[in-house]
Amino acid sequence: MVNVERDEARRRASLDAERDASRRRVLLDAARACFLQFGYAKTSLDDIARRANLSRPLIYRKYKNKEELFGAVYDDTFDARYPEAEKVLAGRGSRRDKLLRIYEIIVVETWAIMMASPMPSEFYEACMRVLPEIHAKHERRLFDLTKEVLGTKEVAEVFMLAAEGLMTDLPSAPVLRKRIQLLTERFVG
Repeated sequence: MVNVERDEARRRASLDAERDASRRRVLLDAARACFLQFGYAKTSLDDIARRANLSRPLIYRKYKNKEELFGAVYDDTFDARYPEAEKVLAGRGSRRDKLLRIYEIIVVETWAIMMASPMPSEFYEACMRVLPEIHAKHERRLFDLTKEVLGTKEVAEVFMLAAEGLMTDLPSAPVLRKRIQLLTERFVG
């Protein structure tokens, strides 16, 4: 009897965990869509709750405020990309090819999502203004990957500064991709 009860408790816990993960995914996707559509400042938790078809109190059970939810969206956007970038780094290929592929995965693909939205500049600015510590964390991850390919801290720093400068005029994703290709040619030809 004890084994049956324990198995039932595990089954319920597993179902609860699945439901929580599903709700989290729906919530993060809805929040991302709202932040990209309306911008950070004009997005309300009510907008997100409506889009996610969840109650606002349920959002507060997961995140204490809009800023924390924005941080979760930001983390989710990048954290999902790192394993693929790590595979590129560990795989075969030239330094040029690895650097291009890593920047395609982490920079260009996320840039394309952002630039396809109605409020790209506001979203881009909010990433750095609202959550500087989260932005810095992801910059460090990209720096570590860049340094691994380019070999030295100094060269990686210059490459990243140059790459950041390529985005200041908010180019389209294809333009950013071409700029990164040209920059990479200069560094690892």
